[in-house]
Amino acid sequence: MPDLQNVTRDARVIPFIDEGEGPVSLVLIPEHSLEGDALGAIAHYLAEEAGFRVIRIDEPAGSDATVAERVADVMAVLDHVGLDDTWVGGHGPGGTVARAVAAEHTTRVDGLLLLGAEDTDLPLAPGIPILIIQGTDDAVTPPTNGERLQASAADRATVRTVSGDHLFPMSHPIETALFIEEYLDWD
Repeated sequence: MPDLQNVTRDARVIPFIDEGEGPVSLVLIPEHSLEGDALGAIAHYLAEEAGFRVIRIDEPAGSDATVAERVADVMAVLDHVGLDDTWVGGHGPGGTVARAVAAEHTTRVDGLLLLGAEDTDLPLAPGIPILIIQGTDDAVTPPTNGERLQASAADRATVRTVSGDHLFPMSHPIETALFIEEYLDWD
């Protein structure tokens, strides 16, 4: 198991885990109400089995950060580890942060991964591929959110579904990771 690391930005201590090596990199941002290791099984599979570099970025302890602050946190970690371009994704609200990272830092983002897409007015970054994975029985971020998002970017957005509720990344991590591996492997 890789070690938890920290980077400091404006007195905020941002915990992250950097796992694996490889030509494909992915930043994962968990839902703020879940611990950073919530996406650990997916990250570990992608690092060990698919040969990806996966960086999981958690929210600072006791933080009630805005999306803008979380975007700055993500960029601080990317600068710290020297990653100039990557896929970025997240679960629920973490996906909303990923959308904002992609929209604000388009030259550093190769693509966007949304695990349970929130219904938000944030614009999609132009020209990048988007993988949306939705839980079939998700009442928090229902499958219709992903379908609407795909319709708004039909030429570059793909939707996949996994059995389960909003916590499908934790209850079905390998199935979720296989969709990610298959989609990102062409990048």
